[in-house]
Amino acid sequence: MKRYIAFLKGINLGKRRPPMSQLQALFQDMGFVDVETFIASGNILFATTTADVQKLEARIAQHLASALGYDVDTFVRTAEEVSEIGRSKLFSEDGKAGVTIHVGFMQQELPKEIAKKLVAIATEHDEFLVVGREYYWLCRIRTSESDVWKLPAIKALKLPTATLRNLSSIRKLTAKHFKTS
Repeated sequence: MKRYIAFLKGINLGKRRPPMSQLQALFQDMGFVDVETFIASGNILFATTTADVQKLEARIAQHLASALGYDVDTFVRTAEEVSEIGRSKLFSEDGKAGVTIHVGFMQQELPKEIAKKLVAIATEHDEFLVVGREYYWLCRIRTSESDVWKLPAIKALKLPTATLRNLSSIRKLTAKHFKTS
C-alpha cells in the first residue's frame, strides 16, 4: 500500500467545517486505510493500493461532494512528494523572521508560458516559483496584507484551482508522519 495525503480546498472556511472525525470516516468509507487527519484544515493522510493520483482526486472529490453536499477540490500527493516539498529550500530567505512561504497544490502542472509569467510577477514583498504541480509563494509581510493576488497580471493568468498550505505546516506534517532523509 502506498501512503498519500489529500489536501482539501476550503474545507475549514465559512460553513464548510465538517469535523475531522467525519472526514476521516468518509475516507474510510472509500476503503482507504491508515486514515489520519493533520490539523483542522483538510489534510488527510491515507493508504491505498490505487496508484493513479488523478483517479484518486476524482474519486475523493465525488464522494465528498455526495456526502457533504458541496464540491471539495481535492489535491493528492504521495508521501514521498510531500516529504520532498517539506525538505525544499527554494528561496534564500526561507526561515528568516517575517517571511512566509506557501505551497499552492494544483492538479496538473502549469503550462510553461503561464509558469514563466507567474514567476515574473514579483513585488517588493512577494515572489513566486513553480516546480511541477506546485507553485511557491514567498511573502515578506503578513500574507493578509499582500495585494499580490489583486494584481491585474495575476488575474490575467487565470490560474487553475489550487489550495495553499504554509510550508511550515508541510514540514510539521512530514516530521510527525514520515521519516525524512
